[in-house]
Formats: sequence, C-alpha cells, structure tokens
Amino acid sequence: MNRRKAIWRILLAGGAGVAGYSGYKWYDWNKAPDLGWLDRHKALITALSDTIIPATDTPGARDAGVQDFIVVMIRDCTIVSEQNKFIDGLKEVENYAASHYKQSFTDCSEEQRRTVLRHFEQRAILFSGMAGKVQNKLLGRSFFTILKEYTAQGYCSSELGATRGLAYLPIPGQYLGCITLQPGQRSWATK
Repeated sequence: MNRRKAIWRILLAGGAGVAGYSGYKWYDWNKAPDLGWLDRHKALITALSDTIIPATDTPGARDAGVQDFIVVMIRDCTIVSEQNKFIDGLKEVENYAASHYKQSFTDCSEEQRRTVLRHFEQRAILFSGMAGKVQNKLLGRSFFTILKEYTAQGYCSSELGATRGLAYLPIPGQYLGCITLQPGQRSWATK
C-alpha cells in the first residue's frame, strides 16, 4: 500500500472519530435537560452548597436556603448546555462519592465532602490566557464554576447572608468614597 494513502486514511478515520464524538457531545449538551431531577435531588444540592459555605459563627448556605436559589437559577436563568452540564456534574459527584467512599455524597463526612469538591475544583481549572478564554467561550462554564457562583450569589443576596454574614447597613449615612476597614471587619453587603 502506498504510504500517502495510508496516512490519508488514518487522518480521515481520526477526523471522522473526532467529528462523531463532537457531534455526540453537542447533542448531549443541547438535549432537553431533566429539570425534575433537580427537585428530586435537592438534598445533594443542599449538601454541596453547605460544604462550600458551612455554618460557623455566621449562618451557612443551608440556613440561608441557597439550594432553592440554585434550583431556580438553573431552571430559569441558565442556558440549556449549562443546565445539562450542571445535572451531569451532580450525577458525577454522586458517582465519585460512591466509588471512593462507598456512600452517597450526603452521607459522607465533612472531610470527605471537601475532598470530593477539591477534586471537582481541580477539574474546573481553565487554561491560562487566551486558551482559557477560548475554552470558556466554546465549552461554557464547568459544573463546579456554576455551583460555586450560584452558591455565593444566593448566600450574599439572602437576608441571613447579607445581614449576619456580611456587614450591612440598611440606610447608609453619607457617601464616603474611601474608608478603611477595621481589623477583622466583614465585607460590605452593598456594592
């Protein structure tokens, strides 16, 4: 067989494989998401958000009801491909916890939960520079990025998070363009 023909056939087969896999991933990300799955697994979302913002001397994400915020944001304010990524990510968390700890994520200890989230955080790291921007634009946000973003938004915009987790003044006084923070002072709830 001619060497050029062999190389051409290898390239053609490789291109067909890449095209087939890309088509499958495109379909997988753009199919109609199973949003009812979110309601059935709200305990998992609660455990994940509470691991990100646990209760300490301030209320945690569970106390602030962040899980309901996340479900509403995924259902009503997120594009279809990211909805599918989020639901698939939740399933991957369950599978990872089951394979490594032989139990559901909600039944894991705090240290095991943090280990699982560290694993998914490492997977969510983008390339640096222009490659990271292209990756984010073409592939969208990762599961962990969506979870972390919505957890922080839900917590900071909740009454408990804004009043007891952050420094909050319902009626601020005069405008001071630059003020110094005291040692140990919490961040401000308003922008």
